[in-house]
Amino acid sequence: MRFWILGCLFLLSGSLCDHSVSAEPEVVALWTSNVPGALGSEQKDTPRLILYPAKENPSGTAVVVCPGGGYGGLAMGHEGHQIAEWLNKNGISAFICDYRHRGKGYGHPYPLMDVQRAIRMVRKNAAAWHINPDQVGVLGFSAGGHLASSVSTHESIGELVGDDIDEMPCRPNFSVLCYPVIGFGKSYTHRGSQRNLIGDKADKELVEFYSNEEQVDAKTPPTFLWHTTQDKAVPVENSIEYYLACKKHNVPVSLHVFEQGRHGIGLAVGTKAAFAWPQLCIEWMQELGFANGNPAN
Repeated sequence: MRFWILGCLFLLSGSLCDHSVSAEPEVVALWTSNVPGALGSEQKDTPRLILYPAKENPSGTAVVVCPGGGYGGLAMGHEGHQIAEWLNKNGISAFICDYRHRGKGYGHPYPLMDVQRAIRMVRKNAAAWHINPDQVGVLGFSAGGHLASSVSTHESIGELVGDDIDEMPCRPNFSVLCYPVIGFGKSYTHRGSQRNLIGDKADKELVEFYSNEEQVDAKTPPTFLWHTTQDKAVPVENSIEYYLACKKHNVPVSLHVFEQGRHGIGLAVGTKAAFAWPQLCIEWMQELGFANGNPAN
């Protein structure tokens, strides 16, 4: 009897070990020193990349993830870590960009500089991180979707430090825009995002610069968009106008509009119809050669 009890305790101990908390993901600074425009040296002044390398059935594809938050914060849970884990399940390496924003004391041009640096860093470390430098995409939600569309439609911006990372191209090979903020200065603009990024009194040229449906051209990468009609915070017109701009410039584009679903639903688990977007997205990536296997949620 004593041995049976000891055996049970041993098995229980092993079970507890098997279900222990997994290791925290590796975090690297986008700049190790001389961060462009830094107002200090605290963590909020140091944009970072959170690494989620694909370990099972890797496709060689990487995605830089831009959580939303109205350029005043970051929804790191359901628009960051959960998205990285979903991408990993589909053999895609994910790199969450912890970018600067108004909540940290930063506006234009620093969020865009940070995500451009993130894409460059992923490409520079392609061999070490086991990804293909020609299969680097960007995925963003809400204001993070605006940031993802900005990096997809603009050339390099801001001060470069001139290291070997800066030598890498900063446009993604594809974009996934999830209920994105797109237009500035429009009837469908999310005013909070515009105010946090460029202020209330920005020049007309800067407003137009960040109205990204107007910046789409033939160099814009293939794009997957999804939105809901019920989204009151960021109207669906944002995605529709970007889709029409891509279509005008012969950019491969796929748009999915679902009727139900509030703003900010992430993977949309439990939401009618919209819950299908992750599978539709992976299937779209498969069509372009950026994903393999069967979609996993």
